[in-house]
Order: sequence, then C-alpha cells, then structure tokens
Amino acid sequence: MPSVTFVLVAVAGYLLGSIPCGVIVARLFAGEDVRQMGSGRTGSTNVMRVVGWKLGLLTGILDTLKAAAAIWLAEWLLPGNHWAVVAAGLAAVIGHIYSIFIGFKGGAGGGPTVGAGVALWPWTAAFVIPLGALVWYGVGYASVATISFSLIIIAVMVVRWYLYQGPWEYIVFGVGALAICLWALRPNLKRLMNGTERAHGWRAKRQAEQAAAKASSESSGGVP
Repeated sequence: MPSVTFVLVAVAGYLLGSIPCGVIVARLFAGEDVRQMGSGRTGSTNVMRVVGWKLGLLTGILDTLKAAAAIWLAEWLLPGNHWAVVAAGLAAVIGHIYSIFIGFKGGAGGGPTVGAGVALWPWTAAFVIPLGALVWYGVGYASVATISFSLIIIAVMVVRWYLYQGPWEYIVFGVGALAICLWALRPNLKRLMNGTERAHGWRAKRQAEQAAAKASSESSGGVP
C-alpha cells in the first residue's frame, strides 16, 4: 500500500538521518567524544573545531550522503511521488538534529540539508557548495552558513519550478529545512544578536588578532 510505504520511507529517512556520523568519526579516528567538547553538537563544524578539518570534512560528507540516501530510497520505493521524497529528506534533517541513537541530540542540520538538496537535483551542488562556503568564510558564522544552505536550495528550486524543470514540492523541502534549521539554531541566533556567537573565517582571524593586540597591550602596561 502506498500510504504504508510512505510512512516507512519517512521513518527510514529519520533513521538514516539519525546516524551520528560526527560521533562515530571522532571516536573512531581521534578517540574523542564531540558531544562533550566544543558546542556539543555532532555536525561537521564542531568535529572540525574539536579534532581537525580532515575529520570535519569527512563528517560533512557522510552527513550529506545519509540524507541523499534517504532521498534515493524514497525515489526507488515510490517513484514519481514527490511528497514522499520531500518527507524523506525532511525526516533525515530532523533525525540529524534529534538523533534517536544519542538521546535526541545531534547537529544543526546543514549537512543533511545540502545532501538532500543535491539528491533532489544534482546540479544544486554547483550553487549551494561554493555559495555556502563563501558565506561560511565571508560572513564568518557557521550558523549563518547553515541557514544559507536552505535559502540557496529554495532559490534553486523556485527557478527550476518557474522554468518548468522541477516540481514545486521541492520548494517545500527547502522551506521546511529552513524552518527546522532555524528552530535548531535558536541558541546560535540569540548569540548572534548578543554578539557572542563563535566566529570562523576572516572574522575569527580578526578577532584573534584583536585579542592578541589587547593582551600585548595589557602585558606591557598600556605602553605603546
């Protein structure tokens, strides 16, 4: 029955998304538990911060693949059912953020959002990856980059729908992913407004330079 298969697809998407790739990678290759370090999240940003960029990159790739797998499974079991595909992708994002395997905790949702978006239309990668990386480094906040992934996917899917190249249901995926990620990023958004959010890229370098200059000034008693 299609309705039963639809539910199974959504559940499978959630379970695939729940695989805590960051926990597994950090524990397997570095012997660390990222849940007890940094932000406590299991996504690629915290893994990168805690155990290095290589393992962070590996985590990001695995997080994208698990969501893509959820999309591919939905397309295989219910071909042509766009809502099933959307449900599977959103379920994977939810699973990543609220993993059943680690006490309903996880990452912020950026990796699986990208993975699902690319699985919906492979050329999405040509937009979301470089533009997302530009936001990550240029704006300097991983939380803003996570939000930008969904916004870019929405823009891509809107253009495809407008040009009669893709179904409008895929726009719903982007909007849903945006809403889910915004909910997960509530603490980050609060820190952004307070000016206490952890920076990356050029902003982190500038803050480090300012902190070093301030420390140097204080150690010399304020003498130039």
